[in-house]
Amino acid sequence: MTTTEAPAGRREWIGLAVLASIALLLSIDVSVLYLALPHMSAELGATASQQLWIVDIYSFLLAGFLVTMGTLGDRIGRRKLLLVGAAAFGVVSVVAAFSGSAEMLIVNRALLGVAGATLMPSSMALIRNMFTDPKQMGAAIGVWFSAFMVGMALGPLVGGLLLEYFWWGSAFLLGVPFMVVVLVTGPLLLPEYRDTGAGRLDPFSVLLSLAAILPVVYGLKEIARNGLDPVNIASVLIGVVVGVIFVQRQRRLPSPLLDMRLFGNRTFAATLTILLLGGVVMAGTTLMATMYLQSVVGLSPLAAGLWLLPQSLVMIVALSAGPMLAQRMSPTWVMAAGLVLGASGLVLHTQVPAVGGLPLLVAGLVLASAGIALPMTVGNGIIMTAAPPEKAGSAASLSETSGEFGVAMGIAALGSLGAAVFRTQLPEGVRADTITSVVGPPEVMEAARAAFTSGLNVVAAVGALVFLSLAVVTALVLRRATQPA
Repeated sequence: MTTTEAPAGRREWIGLAVLASIALLLSIDVSVLYLALPHMSAELGATASQQLWIVDIYSFLLAGFLVTMGTLGDRIGRRKLLLVGAAAFGVVSVVAAFSGSAEMLIVNRALLGVAGATLMPSSMALIRNMFTDPKQMGAAIGVWFSAFMVGMALGPLVGGLLLEYFWWGSAFLLGVPFMVVVLVTGPLLLPEYRDTGAGRLDPFSVLLSLAAILPVVYGLKEIARNGLDPVNIASVLIGVVVGVIFVQRQRRLPSPLLDMRLFGNRTFAATLTILLLGGVVMAGTTLMATMYLQSVVGLSPLAAGLWLLPQSLVMIVALSAGPMLAQRMSPTWVMAAGLVLGASGLVLHTQVPAVGGLPLLVAGLVLASAGIALPMTVGNGIIMTAAPPEKAGSAASLSETSGEFGVAMGIAALGSLGAAVFRTQLPEGVRADTITSVVGPPEVMEAARAAFTSGLNVVAAVGALVFLSLAVVTALVLRRATQPA
């Protein structure tokens, strides 16, 4: 099948608004839940363990099913899968809103994760079909990502308003109008596309992909939450071993769940790796910055969230600016320049002191977020262009799965690094949990804040080195990358 590079018309841009509304909802849905969790836990009598599963089960199954759903959309039709997922998401949202027990809510959150996995790769793959002109595709991807970031910024505000006037279930009902709009307008505005040459879906490969992804994501999250222990390490190792088996099976199948030939495209593989490692750095850096605001500066969660707003707002602007810059200069140089800009923000974080460091911290976050936003949109445009049109769903699912892994790895690896530095910098006899204490002897609290700040500085230094290394790789590798024969 061949594609033309005819510019998109009004129908495509209105259709993009429908796809962007999905990104907006999914991001609002995540941040709203954090605010609603105390209310729903109190009413449902959820234990501490059940609260963690209410939060985590969604992201576990979302990450686990992205690859499967991306490939399924290529086979049965991306619009069809999107509409089925939207209907399922709307119905389960209503059921979740009226959950009568913590167990019922956990099951519904799991189903929402599976439904969400149908929406994300289908949306990105449809953008690939609707905008065949590379410049317009880049702009469309920028709009999609900007909508996602707007949702992250608006989530706490929307959640606060809902919980002020309604019960916790309203946080789930919020998604229903979005899904109704998608179901009504989708058949009119969104094109259908499927790979007519694709074979049947291999059920065993689906099981292998879940058995590879879920243990790794679970293990990384538990390492970030509770530190290294044999169970968490074993979970990650099991996932890696199953992942190797999964890859070997895909290489043998005539119609694989995941076409490994995508990684033979140097442009695709290099860009995916750059975005993965960039996500690792930003997830770990944001975690340390958020903890600094609350533990060192002593801000409330609400005040800390407000100080993080400049980061989100600048990122929204930069996400849209990236494709526009890529129209005026080489996309490779836009990505490399963004990574250098991000590194400069992290260099500022290496200089943040334990006292009076708030302005430097916020300025560093703004620069780092603006920097990573440029390769994020431009890089995803490169990934979608590098993949054949019939593999757009698989390409989108890989991009989004790498994002999930990047967040989990960043929080686990860089969070653990910051915690290790914190512990080594504490004076003898001072406990690590002192940093979370409300009051304590002034000299002890000062030592704990200084030790945590040292962890922040070290994590920022590592992140800056990674960003600069990625900038070099981008300039050297992507500039010479060519499509395989």
